[in-house]
Amino acid sequence: MKRICLLLLLFASMVGSLSAQTLEQAKKYYNSGQYDKAKPVFGKFVKAQPANGNYNLWYGVCCLKTGEADAAVKYLETAVKKRITGGQLYLAQAFDSLYRFEDAVAAYEVYIADLTRLKRPTAAAEQLLEQSKAHLRMLRGVEMVMIVDSVVVDKARFLDAYKISQESGSLFLYNDFFADKKETDATVYETELKNKIYYSERQRDGKLSIFVRNKMQGEWGRGALLPGSINDSINANYPYMQTDGVTIFYAADGARSMGGYDIFVTRYNINSDTYLAPENVGMPFNSPANDYMYVIDEFNNLGWFASDRNQPAGKVCIYVFIPNDSKQVYNYETMNRAQLIRLARIHAIAETWSDKKAVSDARKRLYAARNKPAAVAHTHDFVFVIDDAHTYYQWSDFQSQEAKTRFAQYQELDKTLDEQQNRLNHLREQYADGSDEEKPRLTPGILDLEKRVRELKQELERVATEVRNTEIKTYN
Repeated sequence: MKRICLLLLLFASMVGSLSAQTLEQAKKYYNSGQYDKAKPVFGKFVKAQPANGNYNLWYGVCCLKTGEADAAVKYLETAVKKRITGGQLYLAQAFDSLYRFEDAVAAYEVYIADLTRLKRPTAAAEQLLEQSKAHLRMLRGVEMVMIVDSVVVDKARFLDAYKISQESGSLFLYNDFFADKKETDATVYETELKNKIYYSERQRDGKLSIFVRNKMQGEWGRGALLPGSINDSINANYPYMQTDGVTIFYAADGARSMGGYDIFVTRYNINSDTYLAPENVGMPFNSPANDYMYVIDEFNNLGWFASDRNQPAGKVCIYVFIPNDSKQVYNYETMNRAQLIRLARIHAIAETWSDKKAVSDARKRLYAARNKPAAVAHTHDFVFVIDDAHTYYQWSDFQSQEAKTRFAQYQELDKTLDEQQNRLNHLREQYADGSDEEKPRLTPGILDLEKRVRELKQELERVATEVRNTEIKTYN
C-alpha cells in the first residue's frame, strides 16, 4: 500500500512539474509576442480554470493578436471583472477592432481613470482613446456607396486588375516605370497626355513620399516633392490625380490612419501653390487594415480601391464601386448598429446594392472595360498644324526652342479646356434631369463654367498663334 501511495505522489509531482513547464513556456512565448504559439496552452488552462483572471487575460490577448477579436471579448471581460492589470486596455482594443467604438471609448476612459488613480503615465492611453473617438466619428459618417464587384489578386501585380479608361491616365508599378530603379510597393500615375507623373519614392530618412515630374520637350524633369502636408505622415504612397488636375487621392499611414494605410484626399490651391489639409475619406473605404490606390474613372463612372482586410499574406482585394456625385451617409442614430458595422466593414457587397439597375449598368461598364482590346500604340506624340506646308507630330520637329516652350503651355491649356468642358457637359446633364429645386442650385456653376470655357478657348487660340508665328520665323 505504501508503495502505491509513493507511486501516486511521484506521478502527481511529475504532472505538476510538466504543467508548470508548459505554462512557463507559454508565458515566454506571450512575452516575446509569439501569441500563436502561446494560445493553445493558455486555452487549455482557461478551460480548466475559467474563473482564473490571469488565464482569461492571457488567452484573450492571444485571441486578439491572432485575429479573433470576437472570441477575445469574453475572456477579456472576465479579466476586467477580476481586476487584472491591463484587462481594460486590451478589451478596449478588441472593441475597437470589432467597430464597437462606443464600447472602446468607454473602456479606454476607465483604463485612463485607473492609471490616474495609480499615478501612472496616461499619454499613450489618451492617444488610443482619441483614435477610437476618431473611429467613432467615421462610423457615424459611413458613406452610402454601391460596391459592384470585388476580386482577390496577388499583391505583387495588383494594378493589373485596374481597368481604367485611357482618358483617366495610366497606372504603373514603380519598378515597371523606372527600369533603372527599384522600390518596393510604390506606384506611378501618368496623366492622359503623358506629360506629368505622380509617384512615391523613398527618401533618405526611409519614408515614402509623393513626388511630381513634368515632361518638357520630350524629356522628364527632376522630381519635386508635392507641397503642403501630403508628405507629413510616416509614409505617403499610391497617388492618383483626377482629370481636373486639382484633386489627388493617395494613401498614408500615421496617427490619422485607422491602421496601416488609409486613403486620403486633398485639392491643390492655385492661389497658395500648395495642397489643402488632407481629409480621410472614411468608411467603408478605410479599415484597420491597409487600404490604398483609390481611383475614380470619370469616363466609365467607376471607382477602384485596394484593401488587404480579411486577406492572407501576399493577397489583396480590389473593390469596384459607383462613385457618388456628392457624399451621402447612413443615419447612425436610426440605423441598426450591427447592420451599419457590416456595411462599414464591407461584410458583403450585395448589402450595398440600394439600386439594382445602377449596379447592373455599372457591371456592364465594368465588363466592357475588362474586355476592351489593348490600345494600339500611337506613332505620333501629337498632331499640330504650323501652316499649309508643315504639320508637326513630335517634339523633334520644332526648330525653335521658344516655340517648344510655348507649345508645352498650349498642351496644358488644351488639357484644362477638355477637363472644364467635360465638367460643364456633366452639369448640363444634371440640369436637364434635375428637379425644379435642383436647377437653381446648378445654374450658377454652369454659368461660371461656360465663362471659363470661353476664356480658355480664347487663350488656347492665342497661344497656338504664338507657337505658329514663333516657329515660322525659323523658316525665313
